[in-house]
Amino acid sequence: MDFDYKRTQNFTISDLLEIMKLLRGEGGCPWDRAQDHHTIRKNFIEETYEAVEAIDREDAELLREELGDVLLQVVFHAEIEREAGTFSFEDVCDSICRKLIFRHPFLFEDADREDDRTPDEHWDERKQKEKGFSSGAEYLDSVSKTLPALMRAQKLVSRSQKKGLSQRNAGSLQAIRGCLDRLDSAAAAGDEERKTRLGELLFEISRYAERNGLEAEVALSHKNDRFIREFAAFEQQMTAECGAVEQCSMEGTAVPERAVTTQEF
Repeated sequence: MDFDYKRTQNFTISDLLEIMKLLRGEGGCPWDRAQDHHTIRKNFIEETYEAVEAIDREDAELLREELGDVLLQVVFHAEIEREAGTFSFEDVCDSICRKLIFRHPFLFEDADREDDRTPDEHWDERKQKEKGFSSGAEYLDSVSKTLPALMRAQKLVSRSQKKGLSQRNAGSLQAIRGCLDRLDSAAAAGDEERKTRLGELLFEISRYAERNGLEAEVALSHKNDRFIREFAAFEQQMTAECGAVEQCSMEGTAVPERAVTTQEF
């Protein structure tokens, strides 16, 4: 093994690439050698979400660690393709550099500096040109289907608005109430109908979020965290009053009205 893993100076991206080759190479790690894109797909997703959590927690040390884990996934997938003879990590770097240059014409080209369009508008225009979309439907269909559904819905709404395809009352509280009414009317219907009406409601909520400059996915995530804190407080209260939450249930103890009101249970 030529790789000097006992060095004291900082390792670099070149070292990471070399380590990955060793892990995947003859006599390397049996687990790493057995993996393909599909078997480590979920690892990529998990590591990305863990990096996002570090951002939300504003924990720089944790973020440094999690970004390393994400980078490992990038290197891993690139190494699998290098072995197959399709592309290398260097090709990945070349591709993203070319994309950034192409999508920022106001910085890297002799573009009109007086152009009043925003960088986001430049990016979007160049992306559509780069991808060669021939219709608005193709533009919408390019939104990744693996995104969380609420996040994908809002991105679809955003892109449809850029194409001037937004309905006048879309995303209004009135439209949301209409969806609620239809969901309520479908209460006695079959599962398929109720699922359809529920989907309409969630999509309309994503429209409301986009219309008001909010992120529906982030809002729900914050509520999830708040729900855990509220439940912990409720559980603590019940334990203090009954000895244990389970004991309250066994004895038929009613949950205090104030707890239901305050803690939303």
